[in-house]
Amino acid sequence: MGAYAPEKVVPNSFFDHLLNENVGEWLTHNVQIYERRWCTDNQSVADLAAEAIKNALYDGKVDPLEVDLLIVATDTPEYVSPSTASKVQHMLGLKNAGTFDLNTACAGFVTALDTGSKYIRSDENYNTVLVVGAYAMSKYLNMADKKTVTLFADGAGAVVLKASEEAGRGFLASQLITKGEYYSHMGIYGGATNLPCSHKVIDEKGHLLKFVNRFPKELNPEIWSSMANTLALRIGVKPSDVSHYFLTQININSIRETMDRLNVAYDKAPTIMHKFGYTGSACIPMALSQVYKSGKLKKDDLIFFIGSGGGLAFASAAFRY
Repeated sequence: MGAYAPEKVVPNSFFDHLLNENVGEWLTHNVQIYERRWCTDNQSVADLAAEAIKNALYDGKVDPLEVDLLIVATDTPEYVSPSTASKVQHMLGLKNAGTFDLNTACAGFVTALDTGSKYIRSDENYNTVLVVGAYAMSKYLNMADKKTVTLFADGAGAVVLKASEEAGRGFLASQLITKGEYYSHMGIYGGATNLPCSHKVIDEKGHLLKFVNRFPKELNPEIWSSMANTLALRIGVKPSDVSHYFLTQININSIRETMDRLNVAYDKAPTIMHKFGYTGSACIPMALSQVYKSGKLKKDDLIFFIGSGGGLAFASAAFRY
């Protein structure tokens, strides 16, 4: 496992001056974000992904030439085309790896984790799969939009998946859900075929992240808890048997409400938004890496990954570590 966040720290006080109002106090008390990391002008999402992958390869003592497949989960890609994964493959010398990008917005990492696991389970030619969630949303922020500029941040997290013959370990179950009726509520709507770069929307900041409509606040806790119960049922456990819940980190109140619905202690759902802000498809592997480095991840721990993102897309997966 490995993670990376840019060195540029942006504290809440930055936004007090930027927006000329006291938003830092609200962020601290209501969202519990105190600071976040943003890319420098010469950093892009491929750089973040590459650093996280380097850390994961080093941690697992994996040679770059061992990697059979690289999946990059991001909705802030290096380019519209070609894939971010192809550039990262070249940057790191992963010469034997096939590559592709996967975009289910902030549910991307868990979706990619599910996909990579199934490559290994279904095809004996895939024994080592790299999965990375990478996010450089600071490049798409409208600096005058209080609803987005204060929350979103940059980072990356990666894991190496390896084939094993050991029964009862690794990937156990998964579930994908999409609520497509919310596709127009939040996103980056300019720059692709619907509103290409030649369109006047670019002059209206259509290439920047935009909240269009408010999501029902109960939606994430309702679906996250439902997915957790479904995973538990499928593998024959109770929600209280799960050692760690890694949930999308956009709202600490949604995480706590989910744990309340499951009747599980809050400390089983570690949070990283306090120092890193909201890092989208990177937040779950970044939280995983933090727990791993702290020594709190033990052999045979049962782990539930549950992510959600624009679209709306939801993904869950159960693993035995």
